[in-house]
Amino acid sequence: MAERWQEPFSKAEMARIRAALRDEPRLLDEALALARRLARALPFAEDVVAAYHCVRDPATSPRVKMILLGALAYFVMPLDAMPDVLPVFGFTDDAAVLAAALTAVRGAIRPEHRARAREALAEEGPASPGF
Repeated sequence: MAERWQEPFSKAEMARIRAALRDEPRLLDEALALARRLARALPFAEDVVAAYHCVRDPATSPRVKMILLGALAYFVMPLDAMPDVLPVFGFTDDAAVLAAALTAVRGAIRPEHRARAREALAEEGPASPGF
């Protein structure tokens, strides 16, 4: 019998993934909120928020946006290869997906995206969308 992470997504799971990708503003808000909530415990929180700001930037190409949106969707989806509630290991799959996406678009995330990420993670209260 296959492990849970090796099983294909169910029709309901695929429907939720497709819906998340269609609702880009909500997906981005959820990714930013989750990264801010977990910032101290999540070593790659700045990368998540920099990707968020890159997607929000009108100068970012549609191809780069789709790659980053896919990684951010994986980050916020409750069902993934390793449940995020597992201590230490829960976000390793999320980190791997995000690292692959960031490597694929390495030149698109500019210093101003990283600066906005640091500012957003330092802020208290609701995050501002920027750009």
